[in-house]
Amino acid sequence: MLTGEQLRRTVAWIADQQRPDGALPWFGGGQLDPWDSIEAAMALDVGGEHARARAAYRWLAARQRPDGSWAAEYREGAVTSPATESNHAGYLAVGTWHSWLVSGDDELVTELWPAVRRGLDLVTRMQLPGGAVSWALRPDGTPDDTALLTGNASLHQALRCGIALAGLHDDPQPDWELAVTELGVALRGSPEAFADRSRYSMDWYYPVLGGALTGDAARDRLGGDWDRFVVPGLGARCVADRPWVTGAETCELALALAAAGQRDAALEQVAAMQHLRHDDGSYWTGYVFADDARWPVERTTWTAAAVVLAADALAGASGGAGLLTDPGALPAPGTPEITERADWLPGKAGRVLP
Repeated sequence: MLTGEQLRRTVAWIADQQRPDGALPWFGGGQLDPWDSIEAAMALDVGGEHARARAAYRWLAARQRPDGSWAAEYREGAVTSPATESNHAGYLAVGTWHSWLVSGDDELVTELWPAVRRGLDLVTRMQLPGGAVSWALRPDGTPDDTALLTGNASLHQALRCGIALAGLHDDPQPDWELAVTELGVALRGSPEAFADRSRYSMDWYYPVLGGALTGDAARDRLGGDWDRFVVPGLGARCVADRPWVTGAETCELALALAAAGQRDAALEQVAAMQHLRHDDGSYWTGYVFADDARWPVERTTWTAAAVVLAADALAGASGGAGLLTDPGALPAPGTPEITERADWLPGKAGRVLP
């Protein structure tokens, strides 16, 4: 469905959007949020642009706040939304582990490890009773009572990547072990712990993509709402009640399908969203099929990155290809030695919005 040359053009387009200081916004001159910037950096690593990926990670590390957080949004290097979101705080762990798998850059991993640790320590402090993690801090610094399913599924993966990095550094983090164990239990069995956003496709497939649901449970979940979200030949809807398919969600669904062992269905979804491809290798964010219109009228680095990551995962081309599709590629969430200890207690506590 895509040639190597076409993917190189996509990676080159992502690289062209990067600022000279390393910042990786949605598009040149546009906004930047940490989660989507990391996804774009992961695609640069897959495409062999390791120096650019390092610059993006270093830009983020230099802007981490003392509590381990990042601002929710930047423009041209300035903070435009100072909110603290747990999903942003945790995702550097995924990017750092992915970068090490792809490039083997020990120096970069060592450099980023303190920022990863601060970010995940904040995530554990934002964990609520019952295991779910608050989506954001209130202005007074206390965690909001709301937890978002998509963000929590992403944090499930981030904590496991952090544990893998801790093993690389011989720096055990038993609080992360307990946090991811309790989070996994909540994701699998406590839907009431999360805000009801079931109309969003991300809440449908992300528990599979984040590794909380595997095997038959993963396949059952993906099969259950397939007809609500998948438009044959076009890709996945962003929300069930809108005639709007989006490229990033379609490629993330493909990754979830691959993780559930449904490779042919994953290939079909990546092929279906190629109508969003632009001649320069970039991708439109979405398509309103009822109106035959691109919307929004923008081509984003994170959409292009999702295509690159899905293609890499299905082709097995890089060392990080299995990270998003092989639930067994990361340490098992939780160990009996840790989860049975009574003195390990949880903290008191883009794109994901309430």
